[in-house]
Amino acid sequence: MALVRKGSRRIVVEGTAYRWRLRGRPTYFQGLAWSPCTFAVEHADTPGATLSVTTDQPHPSNWMGREAESVRPPGVAATVRLALREGWTPTTPGSAFHLDQSAEFKPSY
Repeated sequence: MALVRKGSRRIVVEGTAYRWRLRGRPTYFQGLAWSPCTFAVEHADTPGATLSVTTDQPHPSNWMGREAESVRPPGVAATVRLALREGWTPTTPGSAFHLDQSAEFKPSY
């Protein structure tokens, strides 16, 4: 499934262009800080398998006032490098490649 172009940002990692997108409004569970923030990445020119990343931070727009670090280009680039080492092939069609980095996430219950 391809990323929606509106709201996506371009990033170049090791000479390859990608597009990434963070959901603008949190889901219900992200809004309550019960689940962590996620973002998606795909190859800019030949979209194939989308990279779906689960972070260890609450969504920056959560409703509980929990502090969260913003998802920024250097972090996205590092995540893309990690996913490539873990076996993500961004130009090969197929289901999404999930990268879960949420081990340190503490939900608000």
